[in-house]
Amino acid sequence: MIQIGDQTYAFDDPLVIATLAGSAIILLILILLITTARRAGKASEAVQTVASQVTNLHQGIQTLGQGQHQLAGNIQTVSDAQANAQMHMVQTMETRLAEVQAQMAERLADNALKSARSLSDLQERMKDTLSGSTEKTTKSLTELQERLATIDKAQTNIEKLSGDVLSLQDILSNKQRRGMFGEIQLTDIVSKALPTDSYALQATLSNNRRADCLIHLPNPPGPIVIDAKFPFEAYEALAAAETQDQQRTALRDLGTAVRKHIKDIAERYIIEGETADGAIMFLPSEAVYAELHARLPEVVREGFAQRVWIVSPTTCMATLNTMRAILKDARMREQTGAIRKALKQLHRDVEIIGEKAGKLETHLRQAGDDVAGVLTAATRAGKRADRLDNFDFEELAPDDETKVVPLVPSKSQT
Repeated sequence: MIQIGDQTYAFDDPLVIATLAGSAIILLILILLITTARRAGKASEAVQTVASQVTNLHQGIQTLGQGQHQLAGNIQTVSDAQANAQMHMVQTMETRLAEVQAQMAERLADNALKSARSLSDLQERMKDTLSGSTEKTTKSLTELQERLATIDKAQTNIEKLSGDVLSLQDILSNKQRRGMFGEIQLTDIVSKALPTDSYALQATLSNNRRADCLIHLPNPPGPIVIDAKFPFEAYEALAAAETQDQQRTALRDLGTAVRKHIKDIAERYIIEGETADGAIMFLPSEAVYAELHARLPEVVREGFAQRVWIVSPTTCMATLNTMRAILKDARMREQTGAIRKALKQLHRDVEIIGEKAGKLETHLRQAGDDVAGVLTAATRAGKRADRLDNFDFEELAPDDETKVVPLVPSKSQT
């Protein structure tokens, strides 16, 4: 920046640049003049040329000074115009700012009012929401308490079931208790399927062997024995086997145990002339029964060969129902004579009822005729009573008085 008097000029101003350029030219000319003066020995034409150039340069400098003066005036005019424009712009900006401030105040007031309304609505909604949430929470807590009570009951049942499972495990782990378990299950099934007089529990045979259950079937086939067996150890080992060798070993042990049971039943409970020519082995486990038929069918066939039939709780119930039908048929045959006698008596009773019904029909017909006669007589009497009731004695003429039969004799006649 260059300050000359009250004026300040920037280096990038064209006027300043022109002035600096002119000054540089003048300095160059002076240097040339000095150089020229030093070379005074040169020709006069060069001096005259330089003089004319200096004259021209002086004129140019004068012209440049005039242009600079005019440029200064123009700069002053531009500066004044810029000041006026800035003042006008400041005034316009102040006016616009005041308008904007007023508009902002109005908008802030509207926004404050809207915010207050929104806050009030929000408070109402929050109040309603909290009220509804409280009711829902109370209801949810009530339901939760009910579910917790249900869960507590279920937990109690589970604990009881766990105890039952442990008791069942204790029963199954003991051979004697396991036998009692099979006998109890067999007793329950038999008692539900057959009449009480058609079987005997723990019956002793002629060979002093005690059978779990003896069904009194008629000949043939005769009384048949049901004995409960439960090869639980062999089946448990088969279920716990992991390798193929262990499975083969456990399966072989299961087959051996079942074969032994079949042999014992065939030797102890099939007595010629006393029992049927076969016996039943009761397995109190559907799983053992299914495993036996699925993987050891040859053992089942061996049982058939020795006339020992293996049954599970389900098939035992079906077998007992068949036996019940046999018992019913046998008892029907035994009671055939009594049934015929009863039918004859029933036929005679029906004939007597028919005779009595015929006599009753005759009596009822006669009684109906009598009732019809009584009704007819009652109808006639009613009609006559109506005629007498509607008869008007006052309408009779005086000369007809002699024709009227008096109901009560007069004093003259007496």
